[in-house]
Amino acid sequence: MSWIKTIDYEEADGPLKRMYDRVKGPDNNIDNVLLIHSLRPHTLTGHMTLYKSVLHNSNNTLPKWYLEALGVYVSHLNNCDYCVQHHFSGFSRLLDNDEKANQFFECIKDDSLETYFENHYFHGIIYARKITQDPVSITEQDIDDLRSVGFSDGEILEINQVTSYFNYVNRMVVGLGVTTEGDIIGLSPNNSDDPKNWSHQ
Repeated sequence: MSWIKTIDYEEADGPLKRMYDRVKGPDNNIDNVLLIHSLRPHTLTGHMTLYKSVLHNSNNTLPKWYLEALGVYVSHLNNCDYCVQHHFSGFSRLLDNDEKANQFFECIKDDSLETYFENHYFHGIIYARKITQDPVSITEQDIDDLRSVGFSDGEILEINQVTSYFNYVNRMVVGLGVTTEGDIIGLSPNNSDDPKNWSHQ
């Protein structure tokens, strides 16, 4: 499951147990990406606050399927199979079209997303790739390019924040050897209207 000690739901008490009760899934299941915080529960609070804000908040204006697509793509670039599995499942559920979802994944593997996305969304993919692989190369022109294809500044911020979040969590997962063993793939806190609802039911 991981290379460091973690505390299971049944062993938890105090603040950790209260946090687990907020994020748990069916049968008290805690995703390993969240379980990895168990020795420092305050970092789980920070992680969930950020995650819910950037990916599952009704104030975002970009479609949630696109934000999930960015997460899958960034996770692929970072060789984070854990996040690819979880968020491709979420992307597929939101898209509700297995053929289009599988086509998206094939385009990721073939590095041919320009054939999948319309120009508007593909520019966001280019920006996410630069943040992930070569952030020092980004200039104000990159932001102007995103504006020129129709993204508002708020939407540019959404792309930036989702990409930055996945770079954070990918490095956490890969750096601590987190696996999907025991996880229920694809659960997420989908109640976007309630930022305090972190349940993975």
